[in-house]
Amino acid sequence: MVVSVVALGGDGTGPEVLEHSLKVLEVVSQWTGVEFQVDRVECGGQYYLEHGRDWPEGSEQKCAEADVILLGAVGWPAPDGSGPVTMSDGKMAGWSPVIGNRIRLDLYSNIRPVKLYEGVKQRIHGKPQSVWQPGMVDMVILRENTEDLYSGIGGTLRPGGKDKVAVDTRVITWEASEKVIRKAFEVCRARPKGAPKDGKKRLTAVVKDNVMQGCKLFAKVFREVGKEYPEIEQETAIVDAFTQWLIGQPEHYDVVVTTNMFGDIVTDLASVLQGGMGMAVGCNTGDHHAMFEPIHGSAPKYTGKDKVNPLAMILSVKEALTWLATRPKFAAQQQAFNQAASALETAVEQVLKEGRVLTYDLIGEEKASTGTQVTAAVIEHLRERLKHPAGMATS
Repeated sequence: MVVSVVALGGDGTGPEVLEHSLKVLEVVSQWTGVEFQVDRVECGGQYYLEHGRDWPEGSEQKCAEADVILLGAVGWPAPDGSGPVTMSDGKMAGWSPVIGNRIRLDLYSNIRPVKLYEGVKQRIHGKPQSVWQPGMVDMVILRENTEDLYSGIGGTLRPGGKDKVAVDTRVITWEASEKVIRKAFEVCRARPKGAPKDGKKRLTAVVKDNVMQGCKLFAKVFREVGKEYPEIEQETAIVDAFTQWLIGQPEHYDVVVTTNMFGDIVTDLASVLQGGMGMAVGCNTGDHHAMFEPIHGSAPKYTGKDKVNPLAMILSVKEALTWLATRPKFAAQQQAFNQAASALETAVEQVLKEGRVLTYDLIGEEKASTGTQVTAAVIEHLRERLKHPAGMATS
């Protein structure tokens, strides 16, 4: 059995963390007997500066035909220092592999697990580690992934020939809202433990429906779909209030669903609860395609220094394996993929718990290991975990 993987390295440290994750995938391949056929595709701002487009011609088709997509990170500083590289149409160089893939492949659900592992300190300044034990931060945030302010509708008005007014049009539709909300209810239903605070299966819709028409519609869809899930506790929260509750009482939350822009912001905020962006995973999923990535960005200043945390990218592989296990095409490999995903998460947990081989963001500059060393430690634990498998699907 062959699994086709499109690997989009991107800019800066993106290709570095991607290569770390592919080393992990090699171990999984050896254990499962499944061949992961990797097609590396260059993309991003650096590629645009050299080629005049942000990825090679034909890349869209490659992604559409792949069984799964792995993405490092995109974004590169413009030579004139004016900000990130932008293309002639005004879009960020790297739009095609990121937002373009989300829209073209209908990756309508951006799923971001927020979990504090043992041995990791939350990143709220001045707050004692003892305030939240690992089990008190364990939620999943879903954001709609194809529309809202990222729909690309808008532009700059030029009264008198000068840029004086900029307009971004927010698009919220019933169809897209219903898909991600229904997905959120299904995720909530499937989670075994519920909210850390009280064990309740709880879905929170984050909106600004006291002001914004799009949020009024999103909240309406939430209430309508919610009628089909009476066993799940349902609540709405105004986004600005939610940000303080998220930081002050994360143990209340089980699953959260929101619109695209709000989700982009609150998930970055939520990352401080799990040790920072180096631990944060983004799962872009649809009914037929999926793309997995860390959400820490390309970090250009660390390019080539082997400093950045590879664990978010490695955990992205864990999420990719879990998703592959749900695909009818890989029904025979379902057990093996799920076991490998579980073993990989356990390997990461062991490295974090030991606390000896970690990058600067988790352990400080003086004691920091390289990304290569962290990956090697994860692989060592992974091999040990897989040494005596309980069972393995045929390839």
